Amino acid sequence: MSDTEAVLTLRDRAREFIERRSVTNAILGVIIFNAVTLGLSTSQTVQEHVGEALGVLDRVVLGIFVVELLIKFYAYGLRFFSNAWNIFDLVVVGLGLLPDRGGLSALRGLRVIRAMRLLSVIPQMRAVVQALLDALPGMGAVIIMISIVFYVFGVMATLMYGPTFDEWFGTLGRSLYSLFQIMTLESWSMGIVRPVMEVHPWAWAFFVPFIVITAFSVLNLFIGLLVNTMQTAVEADAEAEFTQLRDLVRSETDIVDAHVLELHEELRALRRELAALKGEGNG
Repeated sequence: MSDTEAVLTLRDRAREFIERRSVTNAILGVIIFNAVTLGLSTSQTVQEHVGEALGVLDRVVLGIFVVELLIKFYAYGLRFFSNAWNIFDLVVVGLGLLPDRGGLSALRGLRVIRAMRLLSVIPQMRAVVQALLDALPGMGAVIIMISIVFYVFGVMATLMYGPTFDEWFGTLGRSLYSLFQIMTLESWSMGIVRPVMEVHPWAWAFFVPFIVITAFSVLNLFIGLLVNTMQTAVEADAEAEFTQLRDLVRSETDIVDAHVLELHEELRALRRELAALKGEGNG
């Protein structure tokens, strides 16, 4: 066996090892464990009692993540970068290797984001994430529309209510922020609208249509986009399964037809042999 064949064999074994279900589940368990320990490390009480142990566990977990990435590097080579989740893991682990001092210590806490790898394992979550990604173009159009609405209402609010309520509508930026608060329905009535109505009694005719347009209509648009995208994804999956099943049935049918043709040929051969034997007997 040549050195090249040996290397390829080792890579195949490394790939087989890292793709095992048991190894994948073990890594996911480590990810969840790391997320829990990072959460515990935010507690001052826990830090006082088991802070050193958490630090050791954190370094052990980080070492496991590094070994996992090294095995993947060796197993896949440059194809490692063709998987978005691999790049995501590389960035997060790289942040975890930053020195734990100064302002960089906050970046190391981003390792908890690795818990989001659970999204790639659970099929239902993958479907939701895929639906969100597929809905982004439509959401972009809705966001542009709502931005135009915000700008128009923001300019109007600044001109109408800025002189009397400078804190909320004195500038365009303040007006946009106040309108965003109103859109979320957070203290919009007693906090902003009613005080404005005490000075401008007809202010409700401005704020109520704004709430109807933004808080209700736009929310329904987002929900409709997501539902439509998920329904399309489900239909596409069903169509793919149906196509796969149809191709499987067709292939099986072709095999059966081939066997039937072989039987027909064998029967014809037997008939010719019988006919030949009868001819010889008559002769």
